[in-house]
Amino acid sequence: MKRIDTTTTLTPVEEDLGTPESLPDNAGSPATGEVDGAVPALMRKVRNFQSARQVRAAGVYPYFRTISSAQDTEVMIQGRKVLMLGSNSYLGLTNHPKIKEATREAVARYGTGCAGSRFLNGTLDIHLRLEEELADLVKKEAVLLYSTGFQVNLGVISTLVGKGDYVLGDKSNHASIVEGCRLARGEFLRFGHRDMNSLRQRLATLPAEAGKLIVVDGVFSMEGDIIQLPELCRIAREQRAVLMVDDAHAIGVLGDEGAGTARHFNLTDQVDLIMGTFSKSLASLGGFIAADQDTVDYLKHHSKALIFSASISPANTAAALAALHIMRSEPDRIARLWHNTRLMKDGLLGLGFDLGDSQTPVLPVYVRDLMRTFHFCKRLEEEGVFVNPVVSPGVPPGQELIRISLMATHTDDQIAFALDKLAKVARELGVI
Repeated sequence: MKRIDTTTTLTPVEEDLGTPESLPDNAGSPATGEVDGAVPALMRKVRNFQSARQVRAAGVYPYFRTISSAQDTEVMIQGRKVLMLGSNSYLGLTNHPKIKEATREAVARYGTGCAGSRFLNGTLDIHLRLEEELADLVKKEAVLLYSTGFQVNLGVISTLVGKGDYVLGDKSNHASIVEGCRLARGEFLRFGHRDMNSLRQRLATLPAEAGKLIVVDGVFSMEGDIIQLPELCRIAREQRAVLMVDDAHAIGVLGDEGAGTARHFNLTDQVDLIMGTFSKSLASLGGFIAADQDTVDYLKHHSKALIFSASISPANTAAALAALHIMRSEPDRIARLWHNTRLMKDGLLGLGFDLGDSQTPVLPVYVRDLMRTFHFCKRLEEEGVFVNPVVSPGVPPGQELIRISLMATHTDDQIAFALDKLAKVARELGVI
């Protein structure tokens, strides 16, 4: 069988920007032909950015693909129906009729926006209802909504960690955590991915009296593995550190009622702050932080990302609230998600794919070659399967992968179709 050329190369990334699934810069000649001296210094990186053009020229550019239908198990791309294996809609709720009806009712009652921040004129009674129900879900005293999940991590971490404090994060944490840590006035330290000895060593060098915040993903969004929360909680107690868990990819996936990582391990009382988003299982846009009442009250009056941002819209709030009701009242959805996960994972492993240490519906198919990953993604789309390519700095160079994510609403036939196409393309490209 004819093999596809995967030898096109890009200049390697020089700095970890903490931005998942983005392309690296490279310092080629300015695309416009301008002499460097004629270009303002600030704009030279813009003129010199060639990587996207190189991948487009190779015909395998995999980003900003236009979808013209609802985000469901199948989507329409350029007039073709394609199986969606790249969505974070773990419970398959983004096209649920009850959720769409709830958003229509919210717009009819509240309008399309709040025209202000929560701090001033933008707090609605529906915001308070969602906060109360989320607090009940994750078993914390209080919850505070933010307009996006990224803003939660940016606003909470940078507010709590002040001068003289320390924030410690897993090296595979999501970019929003990284940026929140960088924005904080305290010192930011990283420890090896899920390496508790590395964390202990980091903590051992810090002043005993200093403030310390440990921040981790509950489910890591690229690797699909789960943080070892029991050991992490022991370390946090020993070191008198505050513990924050980002449950963006755990809400709706782990724990009783889909309540997340802490409930999964029955350690809710030992996790100080629980973060979640609405753009995955909860079929909307926005995010929240859950903690004790005093912490939430402090954030309400000090978190700039909250105070100086417009409130989450009525439609998004209503969608998240309706999705929360469905998630809690239909446990079979989570059971089906795990059925689909096992079916796909067993099939991939049986074909000889390397899935790393994934333990969740996030299944990384390791390719470990930049352009082969792009070709893999392109060929799968041609065969009717949508997946996401993950390259540096989303993962370290040499760890490039195809990210597959399952939904509760995928059928066994769809998974069988996907496995057939994955095997076909992987053999063409020499991945298996």
